[in-house]
Amino acid sequence: MTTTGTTGAESAGVAAPDTETAAPADIVTDHDRGIHGYHHQKDEHLKRLRRIEGQIRGLQRMVDEDVYCIDILTQVSASTKALQSFALQLLEEHLRHCVADAAVKGGEEIDAKVEEATKAIARLLRT
Repeated sequence: MTTTGTTGAESAGVAAPDTETAAPADIVTDHDRGIHGYHHQKDEHLKRLRRIEGQIRGLQRMVDEDVYCIDILTQVSASTKALQSFALQLLEEHLRHCVADAAVKGGEEIDAKVEEATKAIARLLRT
């Protein structure tokens, strides 16, 4: 196999970064533009939250109609699981987007994002 002196990125039509002149502070990421990790899934997330909201309203209706305690607790469990599932999806998107963007930049920003994510995970584990 012969090489032509171009990198894989260059041959794919993507300019290779000049590693000698590009400082991490010069890198502009989606996060710098105010685009959060959940942005691309926003409509799906809103739909999911509306469904969870419906479950909560159903709980209110069950209490209002004096439904049996265990039946209400079963619905509470389902609602809680739905919220936890949503939180995990949001956390994954945060790690893939916000934390990954900070990792590209390096320095103190990655340390801050890892600490922030760690605290969020700890809060989720307490619930």
